[in-house]
Amino acid sequence: MEDILLSARGIYKSFGATKAVRDFSMDIRRGEIRGLIGENGSGKSTFASIVAGIQGKDDGEMILNGKPYDPVDQNESAQRGVALVVQEIGTIASISAASNIFLNRENQFARKGFIQFSKMNKAAREILDQIGGEHINPAQPCGTMNLEDRKLVEIAKAMKIKPDLLIIDETSNALASHGREILYRNMRAVRERGGSVLFITHDMEELVSICDSVTIMRDGCYVETLFGAEMEPMRLKMLMVGREIAENYYRPDFTPSFDSDIVMKAENLVSESVRNVSFELHRGEILGIGGLAECGMHELGKLLFGLQKPDKGTVTLADGTRISNAVKAVDHKVGYLSKNRDTEAVLLNYRIRDNVVLPSLKKMRRGPFILKRDEKAMSEKWANELSIKRRTDTQRVRELSGGNKQKVVLAKWMARESEILIMDCPTRGIDIGVKEAIYKIMMRFKAEGRSMIMISEEMPELIGMSDRMLIMKDGAVSAEVMRGPEVKEHDLIQYMV
Repeated sequence: MEDILLSARGIYKSFGATKAVRDFSMDIRRGEIRGLIGENGSGKSTFASIVAGIQGKDDGEMILNGKPYDPVDQNESAQRGVALVVQEIGTIASISAASNIFLNRENQFARKGFIQFSKMNKAAREILDQIGGEHINPAQPCGTMNLEDRKLVEIAKAMKIKPDLLIIDETSNALASHGREILYRNMRAVRERGGSVLFITHDMEELVSICDSVTIMRDGCYVETLFGAEMEPMRLKMLMVGREIAENYYRPDFTPSFDSDIVMKAENLVSESVRNVSFELHRGEILGIGGLAECGMHELGKLLFGLQKPDKGTVTLADGTRISNAVKAVDHKVGYLSKNRDTEAVLLNYRIRDNVVLPSLKKMRRGPFILKRDEKAMSEKWANELSIKRRTDTQRVRELSGGNKQKVVLAKWMARESEILIMDCPTRGIDIGVKEAIYKIMMRFKAEGRSMIMISEEMPELIGMSDRMLIMKDGAVSAEVMRGPEVKEHDLIQYMV
């Protein structure tokens, strides 16, 4: 047992009638990067939060560095050398990067009752430089940063304590390639000094390339642990879901198919990040938009939905309506799935029911009233339709797994009977089973004559699902590629770089 850093035995955790973790056991060795995978709702994040002291277990025991371990909060877990980088936003928007890094540790910079922020900023500067965040200003409020830089601040906060056990809960989903390399570098640094990393991710390629071993969870229970060459992606997928997943779960056809009717037209859109973009979207079409992370495609999605106003250009629907704001878009059955799900697509502290019915409240009115039974009926219908794992539709969205949160986002636009869906990274940070389900929903939408704009950083997804692809580079469309069996990833890459 000398090489075991953390030993967990018989861990249980329930939320009401829902058993999130059931008799789960695992050992993490020193000097190891251990992957932890499972479908959304399998109990991964719940177990990680127990180890990190965010919530207590109902039963079981943990041993850390040879001593009993049962932290009452994150401060105690940090004192014992455990740091967690969470799946959701883990920084406070209104305070600086330095204040976030030294949160609850500010007194070390106090003199005569006042915090010496210049010293705190200097100390934060050193930590940011060490982890690869040289470009981040420690005095800048986190709320003014992009999502990737906020995640790098969280990594700096975790690495500040030189953790024995670093827990990464799906953080890589929020990072572009440069940010991921920074994350991997810090994970390896923990391993090289004899610590361990517990790495939760849905990216199979990432998992196999980074981890020394991987433990699989299903329905809150331990399934198996694989090491080295045993970690074959198809075997991992099968162990996750308890059944075989098709090697290719994208569209089976290779021919673009959509009506000639135009349902949306973008003309000469110009903004800070978008340069003179024009295109037409057809009825029943899946239009893929791809490129590198900073190519402007994510900003384009916001322009199309009216969340941002262009400096020049228009977005027009088939009936001549100009989309000038998001309210008008929703009123005309246009839906939008944001890339930043937790901050822009759902209301985390509100109920599933509130989120699902929100875009449909106008049409649900009976005179001046909205009946609770109508809200409940709509919410339960679409939660059942999309198989959202939940205790009840009054459960807070914050308590759901990433995949089930994404299903809530889909449910609200399905309930609104959206005819056009703008989907920005629709399968980001969700497991293989939910991905498969979302692709089936997209094909159902297509068959019903609905239209989709799918913005994606994943080339297999673009090629596998789109009728037509627009590739963006430096804010402009650099190529248009039609669906076909001959289209390969390298064909798209040449237009992105």
